Amino acid sequence: MEAVVFSFTAAGTALSLRIGPVLSELGFVVTHETMNKFIPMNPAVLRPFPLNVAESVRLAFRNAEALVFVGAAGIAVRSVAPQLRGKEKDPAVLVVDEKGEYVVPLLSGHIGGANNIARYLAKGLGGHAVITTATDVNNLFAVDEWAAVQGLRLSSLTDAKAFAAALLERGQAGLYSDFPLGGDVPASLVQAEQGPAGLAVTVKDECHPFAVTVVARPPILHIGVGCRRGASADFIARRVGEDMEQLHLSWDAVADVSTIDIKKDEVGITEFARARHLPVRYYTARQLNDAPGKFISSGFVRRVVGTDNVCERAAVLSSHGGRLLLEKSGRDGVTVAIACEEYVVQFGKKEDKV
Repeated sequence: MEAVVFSFTAAGTALSLRIGPVLSELGFVVTHETMNKFIPMNPAVLRPFPLNVAESVRLAFRNAEALVFVGAAGIAVRSVAPQLRGKEKDPAVLVVDEKGEYVVPLLSGHIGGANNIARYLAKGLGGHAVITTATDVNNLFAVDEWAAVQGLRLSSLTDAKAFAAALLERGQAGLYSDFPLGGDVPASLVQAEQGPAGLAVTVKDECHPFAVTVVARPPILHIGVGCRRGASADFIARRVGEDMEQLHLSWDAVADVSTIDIKKDEVGITEFARARHLPVRYYTARQLNDAPGKFISSGFVRRVVGTDNVCERAAVLSSHGGRLLLEKSGRDGVTVAIACEEYVVQFGKKEDKV
């Protein structure tokens, strides 16, 4: 993760040098940009704005996960305004006053983690985080922030907004999960299978237990694929899609595609995965043979590639020994298996992660 700290005065630059180590503790690689005349304060760390402030902000907005402005909020607002793309795309943007007394998240408080960064930064500087998002002000569960921290994929930001509005109105919402729960479940979430509003955690493609439902899907499904030489991406996609549909599984819950390493030159598998923005994992026959579990065995496959089953074994390896939701399904020269990781829905304190 990258963070850029902008400062414009001597006092602000001095504070930026205190901010850097705190951000580093959160895992950020920090760049400090300031006016050329302040570089002598610490030439090993500080660097001048490459061209001008506007260009520096444009580049940081495109490449960094967090932007911190030391100075007036107005400078930060005017600097980032031309770069805004949307809350699901914008990086975290924060402003800190020159004395380090107040840390204010301006953009991406939840999804980009700006609220969490603000809390951690304020603690490190001995200041105060000024959080203005409604769920935080009312000490209620922020589903978009939680999903971002946990790496879950929300059904949509529209659903998340509707859920937040319902939670603010009622003070509580339902929680439905296909998985066990870990950590301290927020008091504003009550386990339920129906109700006016709630959060559903699942890998299913259709799951709407509440009148207003936001669905959070963990990317824990792993698709194992085997195919005859020259199978097209469209054909593989059709085959996998049929199995996904039959099991009522969501593509939002898929983490990767996996197969045997001798298929690295199979354009069909590569293009199928690329179209779905999924990585492809390749395993040697020896690795596949070491996969834990019982699998449908084929002597012919073993003679040809060195292992008795490619798709099931590859899916299980990628799922870290998870269970098969779909055993080997073979039609027209393409075999498919789907494995699911063992998973626990985690809740915890907001400051635990960014």
